[in-house]
Amino acid sequence: MSRGRLRILSAIGIGCYALAAIVGFFLLADDRGRGLLVPLWIAHGVLLAVLLTRLCADEVGLSAALLVVGASLTAVYIADLARDDLTLERRGERITATVVGDWPAPDRGRETDTYDYALARHDGSRLPGPSLRAVSGSLAVGQSVTVLADPDGVLRPRLPGDADATGDVLGVGAFALVALGVVAATARRGAAVAHRREERARVAEQEHTLREALRTASADDHGFVEVHPAHYPDVPHRRAAGIAGELGLEPADEPGSWRFRR
Repeated sequence: MSRGRLRILSAIGIGCYALAAIVGFFLLADDRGRGLLVPLWIAHGVLLAVLLTRLCADEVGLSAALLVVGASLTAVYIADLARDDLTLERRGERITATVVGDWPAPDRGRETDTYDYALARHDGSRLPGPSLRAVSGSLAVGQSVTVLADPDGVLRPRLPGDADATGDVLGVGAFALVALGVVAATARRGAAVAHRREERARVAEQEHTLREALRTASADDHGFVEVHPAHYPDVPHRRAAGIAGELGLEPADEPGSWRFRR
């Protein structure tokens, strides 16, 4: 398998790993898995640094790893913010309920106009789970309202328009694409670095061969040593003249000639 194809396969593998890591960290980003996140993020970053450094063959791999980790962390953060909305969209039920009470939200922070609203079904039974949270004055006691409620009673009910996670999903996708783009750019840089190294090695080999040819070749009757430039396609004439000068040879009078006088 060629090195170019191997590099492409490596980039695809690293990209798939980065996407899988985003999904895995999202699944762990709940109350039960938060204690594992810090060491796992560190291990994830170290592994990416190793993989991307090998992929691009220079020190840029560390910077690329930091960018991938940053994009992945942002994607997981946005997905975690939308976790309840995504769950409600998946399993929530539309219920028409009646507001039976309201009070200031205890953990509203700076949002001083945020209230909790207790909801009840039309038969008078309370809606299970946390209360509905909305802006003060948006609902009144006795008002009927349609909400998206969690049948398990775990998640807070939401107004249908407030439970739309489309923007968050697009944000997660955008940052995931950023992570993949960094991996692709790193692979392209690795290909360029490898090409330059191969080119330098090829030129060095041709210069060595030219040096040996000039050193060991026999001069003709006029005292000239002639080499064929087709054998050294990556060595310019000026460099060939320099190598000849290092061996004590002088270039012929003809401009561009690969004949050198001993």
